[in-house]
Amino acid sequence: MDFSIRPARADDIPGMCDLLSELFSIESDFSPDREKQVRGLRFLLSDISGSSAVFVAEKGDEIIGMCSVQILISTAEGGDVGLLEDLIVKRDYRGNGIGTRLLSDIFKWCAAKNISRLHLLRDMDNVKALKFYAGNGWSDTRLVCMRKFL
Repeated sequence: MDFSIRPARADDIPGMCDLLSELFSIESDFSPDREKQVRGLRFLLSDISGSSAVFVAEKGDEIIGMCSVQILISTAEGGDVGLLEDLIVKRDYRGNGIGTRLLSDIFKWCAAKNISRLHLLRDMDNVKALKFYAGNGWSDTRLVCMRKFL
């Protein structure tokens, strides 16, 4: 399949919002909200500190995948770690190596930033995603994610 990976731009936001809508419709902890997704993507894309990156996969003029990463400081690592977010490939394009290529570009970005560890949150009911991450070298931890809305 012919596709390319590149850093996201502001004019990609509508296509990325479509992808996020697909992602959040299969994750039980989230609901699609286009206004919130636009706002979050604008924040990420306007980050001049260099502490985040968003990559898209495109085929022709169509955005068919995306992934983002943000830098956090870990006291356990004594430095920067990355939080992988929003890895999604359009349903019709899954199984063609797009997600793996998006991860590869995220890994390169992290290596250039001297990030020693990546972590992600995953939906326990999304068996296909769990298999995908395991197949790409991710391992389970004993940590449990919790949240509190303020």
